[in-house]
Formats: sequence, C-alpha cells, structure tokens
Amino acid sequence: MNTAIAEKNDSAVTTITPMHMLQIAVEKGHDLDRIEKLMELERIWKADQAREAYQLALSEFKKEQVTVTKDKENTQYGSRYTGIGNLVNTVGPAMAPFGLNARWSIDQSDGISVTCILSHTLGHNESVTMSGPPDKSGSKNELQQIKSTITYLKIETFQSVTGTVSQDAGDDDGNAAGEPTITETQVADLEALISEVDANKNKFLTACGVDALEDIFASNYKLVVSKLKAKRNAS
Repeated sequence: MNTAIAEKNDSAVTTITPMHMLQIAVEKGHDLDRIEKLMELERIWKADQAREAYQLALSEFKKEQVTVTKDKENTQYGSRYTGIGNLVNTVGPAMAPFGLNARWSIDQSDGISVTCILSHTLGHNESVTMSGPPDKSGSKNELQQIKSTITYLKIETFQSVTGTVSQDAGDDDGNAAGEPTITETQVADLEALISEVDANKNKFLTACGVDALEDIFASNYKLVVSKLKAKRNAS
C-alpha cells in the first residue's frame, strides 16, 4: 500500500508522506487518537517502502549471475560439494552493494533448527528455516554430529533464501545436460539401500551433488551403490 500523496502547486509537485501528515497534526495540536492513527499509518507506509526496496534489491542482485563452485571433495561418495566458507565469501560481497545481508539463527530447543535471514538495509527481511537430526554418519562424537548438521542446514537455508546454487568448476552452463541419469528401477533400489543402511538421505543427496536421486548420472550409479554397501558392511 502506497499512501504518499502528491500535492501540486505552480512551481513543483510535493509528495506528502505519513510523516509529513503526522508533523502537521502535531503542529496543529490534533487530538491523541488522530496522532496515533497517523503514527500507525506511517509505520505501515515505511514497511511497504522497505519491502519494495528489498524486492528491487534482490531482483538486481539476481542479475549479477553469481557463480558458486563446489570446492570440497567428499571422499565417501566420490563427489564434490560447496563449503560454507566458499559459499558465504562468494555470495556475501555480491549482495552487499544492493544493501542485502544474510545471517543465521540456531534453535536447539527441539532438535536442530537453523534459520537464514536475508535482510535489507531499510529493515525488511525474509527467512527460510530447516531442521534435521544430528549427523551420526562416520565416527563423529556428539558435538561433531551437531556441528555437521548445523553446517549443512546453514548451507541449504542460505542458498534457498538467496536463490543461489552451486556448480562444479567445470560446468558448462548446461551443455552436458544430455548425460543420462539413472532409471526408475535404480532410483527404487537406491531408496531401499539407503533405508537398509540407515543413511541420512539429505546428506547423501548433498554428497552426490544432486537434489533428488533421479538426478544422479548413470555413470556414477555403481560408485554410489558401492559406497552405500561399504557403509552397510562397516556397520
């Protein structure tokens, strides 16, 4: 809602905002009820202005086409992923000129929950929250399990709220998209194997560098299966 009012005279067009209206009301000694209504109107107007500025800033930031590369190697699954340092140090400076900044809030009152809050300098912010259990894969101690999950959730929420994605350093803007992916039967087999070895599916997908099992390349299928079977044999 835009409540600014334009008042035209012979020399210029003056925009009357709720703040101007409030000042006039105070100067003229209007009653408290009217002043309170104008104060609420000003608050709503500022919130609208901040939200519009946020959306414009985010839109302009998206035009930068920031490239986040997968800089870490996951030896367990033979795949690459994006480290949190690389992600933040790449995207953060690109957002700053547009008045955007991201931060996290962590809640462990009921499991592990991480919220990434993307804020604009005028005050509007939007957020994404994700939760997950401690990462018990490997030989992590309890603190390492919590840290691993928090790091994972930080990366996922950050990418979600900023609308950024990571890619391999050698990606060619989709020119290799013709490589075949695994079949429906292989997807079902992986689902069953993941359940059998009690693997964390979200962690597994991240390690494979995909958003869903059906996105796994056929050429990587045997390697992925062997890694899962190795986990079963080790347990």
